[in-house]
Amino acid sequence: MEKKLKPVVFVQGNYAYNKQNTAQQVMLLNALKITQDPKKLKELIGVRTVAEVYRTLDKIAMRKEYHSALASKGLTFEYIVKNIKEVIDSADKDSDRLKGLSMILKSIGLDKYDESAIGGGSWEDALLEIKNKRIEEDNIREVKEYDVVAPEMPENVRIAKEIENKETKGLYE
Repeated sequence: MEKKLKPVVFVQGNYAYNKQNTAQQVMLLNALKITQDPKKLKELIGVRTVAEVYRTLDKIAMRKEYHSALASKGLTFEYIVKNIKEVIDSADKDSDRLKGLSMILKSIGLDKYDESAIGGGSWEDALLEIKNKRIEEDNIREVKEYDVVAPEMPENVRIAKEIENKETKGLYE
């Protein structure tokens, strides 16, 4: 019996064939407004080869086809959100409602509060640290007044300047 192997998807590494390059896809769509030249598109979106430009175009086409297939079967974002809302509203237990709401929060990126993003401490400590840094910066920026003492000009330099001033006095008048 022959065992069928699943396709390999590289999440990390040097091979970007199967990576989701959403940012490059958006850049490519914007670059297509400017030019249709694959070599110029390669430079604009920052890929190494023209083949990667074509691969990115294929990913855009597949994504568009996938979304249109979902929409043709009635699976739109409105349908999904409407059904999640119905499940949340009709849930018997509060824990089921909270799971549904947390799923929605996770889909928009508000699922967790990460204190490590503000330095690992509490938000009060982060605010105090920011305040202390500003106070230190203000102290550094404070301009201290001081007297400038010009060095004395040697006698031979003073005489040379006087002679030069007398010679050039009539030139610019």
